[in-house]
Amino acid sequence: MRLLVAAVGRLKPGPERDLAVRYRERAAQLGRGLGFTACDIAEIPESRARRAPDRAAEEGAAILAHAAAGAVLAVYDERGRADLTSETIATRIGGWRDAGRSVLVLAIGGADGLDAVVRDRSDLALSFGAATLPHGLVRVLALEQVYRTLTILAGHPYHRGNLDER
Repeated sequence: MRLLVAAVGRLKPGPERDLAVRYRERAAQLGRGLGFTACDIAEIPESRARRAPDRAAEEGAAILAHAAAGAVLAVYDERGRADLTSETIATRIGGWRDAGRSVLVLAIGGADGLDAVVRDRSDLALSFGAATLPHGLVRVLALEQVYRTLTILAGHPYHRGNLDER
């Protein structure tokens, strides 16, 4: 399974970009031994459309171009689920991999959010909570969760989970 973070906008050089690269590289390295062929980032240019619905639709079409038939599409959206544990997410991703799904696209929308067509097509909608976060931080958090998912699937000690359950 190929992992792809499709994010609207470009990260400028700085700490967010450095962290995103760090987690992407860690995930790519660990993922190879777990049946994940790659961990890539597709930066989608922000739309120049003047109206918000038109911008979101244009950006959404670009996101969907990365989610061909058979691809799993998970989106980060303010209406998404914030209640899923990292273990639950890892179990879902591992299940998709084991079912032979070829690509998992994690989509992060632009300033106007995700187009309804993208949300409707998604297999899973996630949220980092009710607060509005800068896109650069969302990308870092998404890539960290990809890496965390892979460590959970590998039984690696990076993820310690809920210590009360041990």
